[in-house]
Amino acid sequence: MPLQPTPDDIAAAREALVAADPALARVHAQTPAFEWRLRVGGFEGLFRMIVEQQVSVASAASVWARLREGLGEITPQRLLAHDLDQLRGMGLSRQKATYGQGMARAQMAGEIDLEHLSNLDDAAAIAALTALKGVGLWTAEAYLLMCEGRLDVFPGGDVALQEAIRWADGAEDRPDQKAAYARAEVWRPYRAVATHLLWAWYTGVKRGEIVLETPA
Repeated sequence: MPLQPTPDDIAAAREALVAADPALARVHAQTPAFEWRLRVGGFEGLFRMIVEQQVSVASAASVWARLREGLGEITPQRLLAHDLDQLRGMGLSRQKATYGQGMARAQMAGEIDLEHLSNLDDAAAIAALTALKGVGLWTAEAYLLMCEGRLDVFPGGDVALQEAIRWADGAEDRPDQKAAYARAEVWRPYRAVATHLLWAWYTGVKRGEIVLETPA
């Protein structure tokens, strides 16, 4: 089971981040306490992330509800008990159904153990996840951050995160993935906490709850 960082864990990490990087002081000051975005892990959690990719929140929720109704439990066995056409009938694209069944076969064959991925360190876990067809680097990093509560993974390819970094630094250009990874080095060993902090700040600005001012 993933271990959710406690409010005290997050608060201490936020203080450490500000001490390590003054550019986060404004972000920290403007962003209220937040809870970790912890989601269900294991096969179900990873498959759901695949289902949610490149579709709206509403569409993803609709497809997931149809899958739950059609499959019952979301397990490798249940997924492999249905052919691609049946899965498409539940709202999945053929590509996502194929990816899901490939993940299910890998889990059942012991090529990956999604229920005990926490036994691997971050780098090994990312390598194991990205070896699965359909699981890119962002998906792997986001899974470890949101489904396992890991404190030092960083989804550098996330556009909202890159934009929040640009705001924090008062930069003209948004950093690309390579630059975002380099920028985040100072946030170790709490890069995932910095990610949550910047996401929360970004969301607050977009909702009009936080006024974005250009730093002096």
